[in-house]
Amino acid sequence: MTRTYSFLSKASTRGLAGNGAGRKAGMVVLGTVGLAMAGCADQSGPGAATGPQAPKAATSHKIGVLLPLTGPNAALGHELLAGAQLALAENGTSTAPGQASALQMDVHDTAAVGGASAAATAAAEAGDGIILGPLTAVDTAAAAPAAQSASMPVLAFTSDVGQARNGVWVMGITPEDQVERLVATARQEGRHRFAAFLPDNPLGHALGNGLLASCRDQGLMSPTIVYHTGSQASITQMMRELSSYDTRRAEAQPDGNASAPASTPAAPATGSTDTADKTLPSDLAAALKGGSDTSATASADSAAQTPAVPKLAPPPFDALLLGDTGLGLKNVIGALADSQVSSANVRIMGPGLWAAFATKLGALKGAWYAAPDPSSRQSFASRFMARNHHMPRPLADLSYDAAKVATTVARVAPNGYPADVLTRSEGFAGVDGPFTLLPDGRTRRALGVFEVLDNGVGAKLLVPATTKSAVSG
Repeated sequence: MTRTYSFLSKASTRGLAGNGAGRKAGMVVLGTVGLAMAGCADQSGPGAATGPQAPKAATSHKIGVLLPLTGPNAALGHELLAGAQLALAENGTSTAPGQASALQMDVHDTAAVGGASAAATAAAEAGDGIILGPLTAVDTAAAAPAAQSASMPVLAFTSDVGQARNGVWVMGITPEDQVERLVATARQEGRHRFAAFLPDNPLGHALGNGLLASCRDQGLMSPTIVYHTGSQASITQMMRELSSYDTRRAEAQPDGNASAPASTPAAPATGSTDTADKTLPSDLAAALKGGSDTSATASADSAAQTPAVPKLAPPPFDALLLGDTGLGLKNVIGALADSQVSSANVRIMGPGLWAAFATKLGALKGAWYAAPDPSSRQSFASRFMARNHHMPRPLADLSYDAAKVATTVARVAPNGYPADVLTRSEGFAGVDGPFTLLPDGRTRRALGVFEVLDNGVGAKLLVPATTKSAVSG
């Protein structure tokens, strides 16, 4: 049976909910509420309902939370619960017309018997007006039907935009959102011919779909997108095809008078210098040092016998979206050099995941990625730390934001959580910056654009997050 708890916003919740004692503080176990039987005199008679009733719009301000509180994801579930509890403690009093009461939080375990579907059904039966969660795309898909039948809005913590729909919002920072920000900024820079070189995996396809949609929405020509299989050979060959390497080389002046020769790039599999090692993720340093002195000498001899490649004309695109990390990114960087695709004439762009190792990306100096401004999170992190005695994981930002939406709407809407208030144009103030819920279930977040620097410095904020609209809440 799904376990259900009720939290008052002012209840003691010191410490992370994952701690056994801390989790029990302020909890009141809710009993199963039975319906009055038809035998009662005031409910009998010809006018009594005899069949299932049509679902009614949720009018309660009670906040349902669907998270894994047991099982392998329990620690993460309790972390998100702590984020939501913090928001409720800070903002959890309803001041809608005619109301002045503490908001209740009704928590259901999606890892219990029946999973997310049973948890959503239990939330509907408990009279919840909105659902925060679930955590994953799979759980969101399972919970959505019951929630929609009960007209309960869902603020899910997944970043899978495929789950977005009317009444179900994806709160995570999606690859599509990142790409939209990058394309808009590159277009302002004068870039109009976009391409993508992406891994053939879910992240790669999400980035590719985002590029297609962004170019379409911004009136740009359809981009060329190539998905590689991950092997070094396929990356090198497919990059050459994408960049029209053979055509560009054939068009180059054979005598080299028009342009200076370019040095032949070393093969990615051979040894490299310490300087090169510093420009790549730390877990790849060993791979870069894999070659012995003998193999390095052999590589140098081979390079000396290879004719110098003349400097080639720019490729048929002026902005290139990448999606690799780790070893795949190392091979892509080698393929860029091999095909003479450089920041001199192409704006390289990548996923927000690059922020985690920006100091290792010196070889991609000038590349962009879109991500929240870390400075926006400092206040939240300090308050979370004071309450839970550890720094919050990034996903706790989402649960705080979702709970902040619920408390903000509850203060202005007399009944339930109306879609027109949830999608208000001014949006909401989030941990990582302002955001707006769109009618189709997507969440538009204000992301900054960062530019990679060299020499292990990391990245600088090039374009601040958009804050044109007056954001309140």
